[in-house]
Amino acid sequence: MKRVIVLGSSGSIGMSACKVARDLPDRMKIVGLAVQRSVKPMLEQAREFGVSSLAVFDEKAAAEVEGSLPANGRLFKGAQGLVDLVRETEADMVLVAIVGTAGLKPALAALETGKDLAVASKEILVMAGESVMKSAAKHKRALLPVDSEHNAIFQCLVGANDKQVKRLILTASGGPFRKTPKADLKDVTVEQALKHPTWNMGTKITIDSATLFNKGLEMIEARWLFNIEMDRIDVIVHPQSIVHSMVEFVDHSVLAQLSHSDMCFPIQYAVTYPDRMPNSLGSLDFAKLGQLIFEAPDPDRFPALRLARQAGTVGGTLPAVFNAANEVAVERFLQRKSTFPQIWESVEKVMDRHQSVASADLDAILKADAWARETCAGLY
Repeated sequence: MKRVIVLGSSGSIGMSACKVARDLPDRMKIVGLAVQRSVKPMLEQAREFGVSSLAVFDEKAAAEVEGSLPANGRLFKGAQGLVDLVRETEADMVLVAIVGTAGLKPALAALETGKDLAVASKEILVMAGESVMKSAAKHKRALLPVDSEHNAIFQCLVGANDKQVKRLILTASGGPFRKTPKADLKDVTVEQALKHPTWNMGTKITIDSATLFNKGLEMIEARWLFNIEMDRIDVIVHPQSIVHSMVEFVDHSVLAQLSHSDMCFPIQYAVTYPDRMPNSLGSLDFAKLGQLIFEAPDPDRFPALRLARQAGTVGGTLPAVFNAANEVAVERFLQRKSTFPQIWESVEKVMDRHQSVASADLDAILKADAWARETCAGLY
């Protein structure tokens, strides 16, 4: 039995985590829940799973919870509340599924208090991969990837070491504009960008999938998770999202992990690792699938991959700048204050202005993050 705290329980990952807990009641018990401001679904989850430790990032929204707390319930508020929830709740694992940078300090708190870390938030390892991996090693805690791509690589690497790996191959759906001519991207609307062809995800990650920034963030995340250089990490477009990623070994053989597009698969594997358990998710019908398509990504139409490779290769504070500038640029696009191409144009301008600090500590990373947000906000 794993006692799990779910940070970001109202989002798609959090909802999937609850489904896994229903499927495997003998293996997973949810003991803590946190949301940014969506308190209604969190309270419903708390009642269903008997959870008494809750946290709400938005302090105004937290006020709505106070009169609805379960018996013996505890409510933690604000950014510090997420950290306190993690520190003060008895648990074996913390699943971080918070979009953006808010999950970094709770993630470090989880490792420091002897809890394993299941990571669904790319920003944690993009911003502070070196610090997080060092902390996991220092406290001898497991760091388990929940992103479908990194979880796939994790499964393919069982029994292997990094000297046997030639390259990691991350698959990308290609998003809704896989075939859209470059000249037409300037006319992309918010509604069009939010129509992902495969996955049902939150707003920000859906835009990131449309620009391929999502895959750029995953490249940097993989660099730290698997201790591998950026030039050994590749991306291939696979629109069906059945092959979740692959590993090519030095003998040129390739292992791939395949399943339906359902985040319950990687969440379950993270919770039950190294065991595999039956579930209600269903098998692939290969005859029905017929064929699987793979294409090279177009770096001219999707510069995010080039920018990510640059950020990951330089390292230091540049990945944090890459991530923060993208968050601001995406928000401007969602507010209809910029065009779709201005997302990557803004990120490149901010990166070009930044002097990266090598081997940065947490303070330097957070300063770079704040600088990038301010700089990006002032571009237009």
